Amino acid sequence: MSRILIANASQVVTLAGASPRKGEAMRDLGIIEDGAILVHNGRIEAVGKTAQFEDFPDIEFINAAGCVVLPGFVDAHTHAIFAGTRENEYEQRIAGATYQEIAAKGGGIRSTVRATRAASEEDLFEIGKRHVQWFLSHGTTTIEAKSGYGLTVEDELKILRTIQRLNDETPLDLIGTFLGAHEVPDEYRNNRKGYLRLVVEEMLPAVAKEDLAKYCDVFCESNVFSIDESREVLQRAQSQGLRPRFHADQLTLCGGAELAVEVGAVSADHLEQIDDVTIEKLNSSKVMPVLLPGSVFHLGLAKYAPARKMIDAGLPVVLATDFNPGSSPTPNMQMILSIACTQMRMTPAEVITASTINAAHTLGRASSIGTIEVGKQADLVIFDCDDYRQIPYFFGVNHARTVVKNGAVVYSKGE
Repeated sequence: MSRILIANASQVVTLAGASPRKGEAMRDLGIIEDGAILVHNGRIEAVGKTAQFEDFPDIEFINAAGCVVLPGFVDAHTHAIFAGTRENEYEQRIAGATYQEIAAKGGGIRSTVRATRAASEEDLFEIGKRHVQWFLSHGTTTIEAKSGYGLTVEDELKILRTIQRLNDETPLDLIGTFLGAHEVPDEYRNNRKGYLRLVVEEMLPAVAKEDLAKYCDVFCESNVFSIDESREVLQRAQSQGLRPRFHADQLTLCGGAELAVEVGAVSADHLEQIDDVTIEKLNSSKVMPVLLPGSVFHLGLAKYAPARKMIDAGLPVVLATDFNPGSSPTPNMQMILSIACTQMRMTPAEVITASTINAAHTLGRASSIGTIEVGKQADLVIFDCDDYRQIPYFFGVNHARTVVKNGAVVYSKGE
């Protein structure tokens, strides 16, 4: 593979450094002005000032004049594989219905479950390819992708196999998470224990046997899975070699984040209802908070996760899209950064950190992605801005001009 030289960038935002960023370190972006990046065989070979680089034979030159270059976004919480859409529920919420009311009438997650069950694996793959292109075209080069819209053994495996196939056959890196404990399906509404047994005794062993997921997640909420039920699923997942991630304290303060600490989860996600005491408990653990402001925005709610308190307390905050058909139908991390800045009072530097290197740490990929450093995977995005702060500032605009994945251009605006 020939070398690529990206040069003349107004800013190369390197984020160089090994550890998850906490506190004031979340604002340290390691910016190189008039920067350049040399890529060879899919890896970053050199980073520095443009003046340091001389002509190379057999090189592809990309002029990034007037642009900002960032590591590719790492989206650490998505529900990327599903069939059907729920714009009818969107309209109902605008008219005053709540998310919980819609779910109680058979809508919400169970609506998507019915559509996803009816779709073939090939159908899901074709839908997934469209979603993959959305992610790449907005600058996201790695995602975590959950199951959870099948809720039978075969349908959960169908979704996870689709995630694996998309990882193998498209440029996007997809990391699978099993989320069989996402909702109690229609046929088990009067037999919760029966469904829990299905998840624990049949789904988890089947997922582990086919090696289809790295993580296991549970939607822990008062009307979904209780603390005790969530603990049982996550402990069984750990015995099968899957690491816990966790939907915690989204709609109510039910002890989800505390359970995440107890079981040693990689992350506690959502946390809109978290209190000061629980923030301190998270801070004494290795659990990373993954905040999802897109779902709060889309559901028309007012209470966002207290990102400012978390950062000031020293937590390594992560941002993700929560891309899904119900509560956050956006794959656009740039929009998430804008919401986090205006509604959660995170600085532009903090949101960049939260969506790159910190997110990479929650997926166990920080040694290869999330920063622009020599030896790392060349996952790079050239943004059509001359200052990184313009990415969230000009909200609703796709600033991604060129996206490089593993050293190859996978998206170029206008082509």
